[in-house]
Amino acid sequence: MEDLKPWRTTGEMMRQKGISPQPSTLNSSTLIPSTPNPSTLNLQPPTPQPSTLNMLMRTGNEFLQTAIRRFKYYKDLGDKTFVQLNDWDFHYQPNEESNSIAVIIQHMAGNMLSRWTNFLSEDGEKEWRNRDEEFEIHQLNKQQLLERWEKGWSCFLDTLASLKKKDLKKTVYIRQEPLTVIDAINRQLAHYPYHIGQLVFLAKIIKNKSWQNLSIPKGDSQLYNTTAELKDPAKKY
Repeated sequence: MEDLKPWRTTGEMMRQKGISPQPSTLNSSTLIPSTPNPSTLNLQPPTPQPSTLNMLMRTGNEFLQTAIRRFKYYKDLGDKTFVQLNDWDFHYQPNEESNSIAVIIQHMAGNMLSRWTNFLSEDGEKEWRNRDEEFEIHQLNKQQLLERWEKGWSCFLDTLASLKKKDLKKTVYIRQEPLTVIDAINRQLAHYPYHIGQLVFLAKIIKNKSWQNLSIPKGDSQLYNTTAELKDPAKKY
């Protein structure tokens, strides 16, 4: 069998197909590429350059660090809210369909303990979790509720702090559905602040004019923009 040449002249190609080339219009030295031999091709993916690897490593570390700072900022909003409340305030419900601050704490703590215990090795919806029970009224006092709050956050933040950049693309499961570690973190970046916003709103209803503002007071935006303090409060964590 004739070996394939990597390049053939135009005349060779045309003669093989039974076509006589015209000397006046064809330069026999003109080359036309033939089909390359697959065995000669290098199909291996390119090796990432050191600069690319360094950039990916920095991005992974920055994602974990900034996520932790954001979560700590939102926990602090909750902490500063609870300081302003008494035992009765935690159980206030605007109506039957609304959750009290106590119920929101019960739910968040239950979610954190289930999702972040043995995070990389077990499904995030643990068999021992009773989610429906989290939404029942238990008449816990302020101290008991704060203990649940701290227990949930400690489990969650300790797990986040233990993660490495190499863990970010690993697959974890919630209710047997797969998702990446990055997505699992992003999922809670939406979930936990959503509930903290609820409890802050409830506390503002309860305290009314005695509420101590946790953000920029109304009418003070321009003044805030000219102060020397950090404009992004999450950066202090």
